[in-house]
Amino acid sequence: MSDLFLTSPFDILFKDFFNANSPFAPAHEAKYSHPVDIFYDEYGLHIEVACTGISKNEIDVTIEDGSILKISYKKPDPAEEGSTYIHRSISRRSFNLGYRISSKFDLSKAEADYEHGLLFIDIPYTEKAKPETLVINDRAPF
Repeated sequence: MSDLFLTSPFDILFKDFFNANSPFAPAHEAKYSHPVDIFYDEYGLHIEVACTGISKNEIDVTIEDGSILKISYKKPDPAEEGSTYIHRSISRRSFNLGYRISSKFDLSKAEADYEHGLLFIDIPYTEKAKPETLVINDRAPF
């Protein structure tokens, strides 16, 4: 009888958590998502990207095919920095983000600002997609 039936699914998952030959991704290879907030309001679409410890000159923001917004940063190789670290725990991971932006937002009028380690990208609505408010009239009696 196989020992597979003698262990719980949790035991198998935990055992495979650190096993590189497992169908599960081992903990040391886990991909972390980059902190990003995306929201919209009456002014348009807003994207905020956490870029702690990164200067604005190291970040690339590009528009491709008129509808794809790409935001990227490539972390320098520690060997190229010329430093030997004793301890290193400040996370400055490379990232490459891409978003297909709806045609109701005008990417050609997008603006980017950088403040206190946050990248702010504001994309206004197109003229025809701007929300309109209807005036509510009093109904005239018949």
